[in-house]
Amino acid sequence: MTVSETRRVGAPAPGPVVSLQALSRRFGDLTAVDDLSLDVHPGELFGIVGPDGAGKTTTLRMLAGVLRPSSGSGMIHGVDVAVDPEGVKPFIAYMSQQFGLYQDLTVRENIDFYADLYRVPRQDRPPRLERLYAFSNLGPFEGRLAGNLSGGMKQKLSLCCALIHQPSLLLLDEPTFGVDPISRRDLWLILHEMVSEGVTVLVSTSYLDEAERCDRVALLHSGRILAMDTPSALLNLLPGRVFSVTASHPRRARDVIRAVPGILGTALFGNTVHVVLPEGEGPEAVLGEALAGAGLEAEAIEPVDASLEDVFLHLVKAEEAGDE
Repeated sequence: MTVSETRRVGAPAPGPVVSLQALSRRFGDLTAVDDLSLDVHPGELFGIVGPDGAGKTTTLRMLAGVLRPSSGSGMIHGVDVAVDPEGVKPFIAYMSQQFGLYQDLTVRENIDFYADLYRVPRQDRPPRLERLYAFSNLGPFEGRLAGNLSGGMKQKLSLCCALIHQPSLLLLDEPTFGVDPISRRDLWLILHEMVSEGVTVLVSTSYLDEAERCDRVALLHSGRILAMDTPSALLNLLPGRVFSVTASHPRRARDVIRAVPGILGTALFGNTVHVVLPEGEGPEAVLGEALAGAGLEAEAIEPVDASLEDVFLHLVKAEEAGDE
């Protein structure tokens, strides 16, 4: 019996659930994932956060055994996914952005199909199904075709299918993309419930507000980690103070403010501009005068709490300045 076969029938190996060491993936001249190193610990909700093209999906696909790394290693419970992708499958559930629901099967038939696929014993299925229906609220809809479900209900069904074999690690690729706000909230409640029961979750998202729901976060940009820590610790990386400026023509206001000497950062937030100023700077006179000089009126200038989006934009700007 091989090492991986021993782990399949026994307990997972001790130590980090996920361990990446200099993991990279290249597609020709494009480096999609560049030298990633991180550990995810048991019972942790870990977020990989970044915009489209940051390398989130590629990273998860390598961990799921769908893509082979170009270099480096990705370990799940001590098994190298590149060397033995079959050896990690009993431990993981991978939910891609385009999860494989069968539109012409009902909710129950989809779950039964994945139970068969994962060889879940028949006697274990009723209590598991009851548990899945309890947190997803899909019980009343078990006879409905998957193709007739809303986007949020499809994502919940995808989670049910992924969880039917009770994996120790969930790999979720942007599970709330394109989902309405209420369903987004429900899905995160489900994830926190899973974590409270000992499941480890590695989730990717492009929504920086969702990153604040994670235990730890890796901010990813162009395939590289800009920073990695708890959300509260990451907020401390932002220098200075953040102010919200409400003005006519927000985009013009941002461009005017960006040219003011001493400004550490600017970004549009809806109809307002977030401005990062050094500690001790009084913004009203400086910003008000700059806007007035451009024929714009500052309707309000007020301090606000920094967000992870402020931090991310600051780190991207710093990295781009370092690359020049």
